[in-house]
Parts: sequence; structure tokens; C-alpha cells
Amino acid sequence: MLAAIIAGGGISKLAGDPVMVDMFADIGAGQWLRYLVGALEVAGGVGLLIPALAGLASLGLAALLTGAVITDQFVLEQSPWPPLAFLVVAAVIARARWSRTEAVVGTLLRR
Repeated sequence: MLAAIIAGGGISKLAGDPVMVDMFADIGAGQWLRYLVGALEVAGGVGLLIPALAGLASLGLAALLTGAVITDQFVLEQSPWPPLAFLVVAAVIARARWSRTEAVVGTLLRR
């Protein structure tokens, strides 16, 4: 479920949904950030569906969602609860996949 929600949000950012364009204009960092966040969300959503990558993807999404919580609260001055709820789900997935994530990272570091 998290993969579909996150990837769907990423697709809307990449597709130039006017709501997303306006939101990133309000953030003030430029539209490049919309493309970056959208790409990271799509990658994270896909990564959640691949068992070997689910732990790493959830860690990356947790970091991204932490930024979303902060941005919603302090820059956009809107409710941080939706991204905070997704952050909790991503953290639970990361914890559940921790041993697999350690193995994947260990393999990558040995190369």
C-alpha cells in the first residue's frame, strides 16, 4: 500500500500536476526539487516491491518523508500528519527488514 501511495505521488510530481507545481513554487526551492523528489518517490515505491531492496528503500523514504514533515510544518504551514503517518510505516518496514538490509549493505561494501 505504501509503495502505491508514494510512487503515485512521485508520478504526479514528475507529470507536472498543477497542484504539485504550485506546491513546489510555494516551497521556493525551484521546480528541480519537484523532479528530484518525484524520482526518489518512484524509485522508493518500486524498491519497496523488491524484497532485497525493501529495507533500503524504506530507509530512503523515511529520510524523504522526514523532509516532507518538516516542510509541511514549517514552510507550507500545513498539517504534517499525512507524511508523518507514512514515515512511521516506512520506519516499521525498515525495522522489519533490518537483517536483510545489513546483508545487502555488507555485500555492496565488500565489492
